[in-house]
Amino acid sequence: MPRNFKEEVVFTAIMAGLMVFVMTAYNVTMAQGFSNGLILAILSGFPLGLVVAIILDLLVVGPIAKGLAFKYIINDYMRKKTILIGITISVLMVLGMVTCMSLFGIAVEGKLTGAHILATYGHTWIFNLIVALPLQLIIVGPIARGVLGKMQQATTKQDQPSAVEDED
Repeated sequence: MPRNFKEEVVFTAIMAGLMVFVMTAYNVTMAQGFSNGLILAILSGFPLGLVVAIILDLLVVGPIAKGLAFKYIINDYMRKKTILIGITISVLMVLGMVTCMSLFGIAVEGKLTGAHILATYGHTWIFNLIVALPLQLIIVGPIARGVLGKMQQATTKQDQPSAVEDED
């Protein structure tokens, strides 16, 4: 878990960056198939998706997911196992982000009109959840937590005086 704003920013950048890139690639490929313009379409959709995802993560979904987790789900046993806290928050984050970003994707594609909007949203939501949840739990989450852990270890080592300094 991030301990300060700097760690939160780095953790969110890694998490959102990887998730948005893979999910953008997945959704663009699902929409247009493998074509000559696929790479360009993925790269052109990525920046706006990343900005929206970071804003949602930091200002909306993140606070709600953490609030729900600590108020209703995380118990005393789970507090002793930090990995369970991370997994719980990750699952809630994926549910919230898939809910919001599926709507964003439909809006960007201009599919917010028509008689089948609920069917389109439901289809998009479930297909995004099927990819995003394992992506988060198996690949992106461990990568982001690993980088955060290394960052926290480096900070801890800097904060602790070395034995050589103590002898002086």
